Amino acid sequence: MLGYLRRLVTTGAAYQAAEIFAKGIALVTLPLYTRHVPTAGYGAYTTLLTAVILSSIFLRAGIGEAFVRFYFDDKDQARRTRIARTATAAVAWTTTVAALLAVAFSGELSRLVLGFEDRLLMDCAILGLWAFSNLEMAYAQLRVDERAKAYMYASGANVAMTVSFTIALVVFANQGARGLLLGNFGASAIVVVGLWWVLRRRFSLRVKIGDLGAMLRFGLPTVPADASVYALQVTDRFYLFRSVGHAATGEYAVALQLAGVVFVFVRGFQYAWPPLAYSIDSDTQASRLYSLVTTYFVLATGVVVVAVALVGRWLVRIFPAEYFGAHTALPWLALGWTLYGLYQVMIVITGRARVTQRNLPAAAAGLAVNVALLFVLVPSGGADLGLAGAGIALCGAYGVMVAIMHLLTRGVFAVDFQWRRLAQLTAILTAVAVSGELLLPTSGPAGLALRILWLALVPALLLATRFFAPHERAQARALVADGRRRVAAFRSGHGDIEEYAEDPLRDL
Repeated sequence: MLGYLRRLVTTGAAYQAAEIFAKGIALVTLPLYTRHVPTAGYGAYTTLLTAVILSSIFLRAGIGEAFVRFYFDDKDQARRTRIARTATAAVAWTTTVAALLAVAFSGELSRLVLGFEDRLLMDCAILGLWAFSNLEMAYAQLRVDERAKAYMYASGANVAMTVSFTIALVVFANQGARGLLLGNFGASAIVVVGLWWVLRRRFSLRVKIGDLGAMLRFGLPTVPADASVYALQVTDRFYLFRSVGHAATGEYAVALQLAGVVFVFVRGFQYAWPPLAYSIDSDTQASRLYSLVTTYFVLATGVVVVAVALVGRWLVRIFPAEYFGAHTALPWLALGWTLYGLYQVMIVITGRARVTQRNLPAAAAGLAVNVALLFVLVPSGGADLGLAGAGIALCGAYGVMVAIMHLLTRGVFAVDFQWRRLAQLTAILTAVAVSGELLLPTSGPAGLALRILWLALVPALLLATRFFAPHERAQARALVADGRRRVAAFRSGHGDIEEYAEDPLRDL
């Protein structure tokens, strides 16, 4: 079991390192961009960005998810290569045809999505649809082999080009929202072509119908569920954009960017978790690992959520004053990302049991709850919570989805979650966040210092209430030592993440 945890921590850390680099650069450059792009323009950019990702879910048709699952069904390398080629070709063809059709109707699409016509802005988004979809498929091929080093290089190149292109287009060429989209997705398109060359043995434009059919039978049932889940993010921004105002959407988008400090952990987990979870042959070991990983995931992300809740106001103050309202939504969006990560645990359970059709009821219920809560919590005619109401609605939706997924999966793959420890952890994190918000100053250097010190209550309370067992403390020290050794090896150029021998521990 310790071998599995090492593997998850090491690969997850590699993906997180790439995400930290990307998010760090994004946060550093965001104040620069917001000084050249008004809130309305930034709202249009984020609306199109979410529309691109939502559309990509439909175009990929669950092929990426099926590829990751099927890759571990057969140890034959020739079959794995054939599956990879079919998956890559299918996504390349569908996205190319869809992009060409969309360009022909870009004016109409612009009016439909944004409420005004800007064909060039929509064309930039259409480029993004093609680039994002194919990049996700290429990244999936790196993930199944745990080629974390190659992933970091590709991600780093993407970030470097994105920053260069975007600064040139937004700051110097004054292209506003167009520059944000073109800088982002133009870089991604270049990385896609580069990865196709790197993965050329697995790249093809020929589709093997038998393999594609099998992947679609697995993947298509996930599409409505995945679309419903991502529609949560589209729904709140679209609702704010069309009902509250373009400026409110811009503020909300900044809050989402800052909440990305939690998403860094979620993204690393989301990329590293499925290959590991599907590679375990024993259902008994898988069940034990799923339970343990869930507890540790809540611990890791929960601490970051508390930090964001306590110091969020100071983070928002680095932006122009017109964006300060973002701080009200920030803690809730950070919590929402943690709940989304828990939903990913449930997704893997349905994938392992091959009952992906059970994802849809939970996702549809979450979307319905989100829409209902938006109308109740956001407007002045309701609870009048504004941006905070949108964040709470998102958390409510994810919470409902996690609960329903658990009920639907108990009968197909039993996981004995550590409910007592999860409740203990939730109580401590909530108490520290709420007490800090109510008792400590909300401005000034002294207030910031006090809130940072307040975070020390989390480990103190965890230790005082004996949250960690003695063997867990010993294993944590072993993981840290092993992680340092592997990072040193990684930096010295000794290749990607190596294979791990299983090292089960009876006391886990």
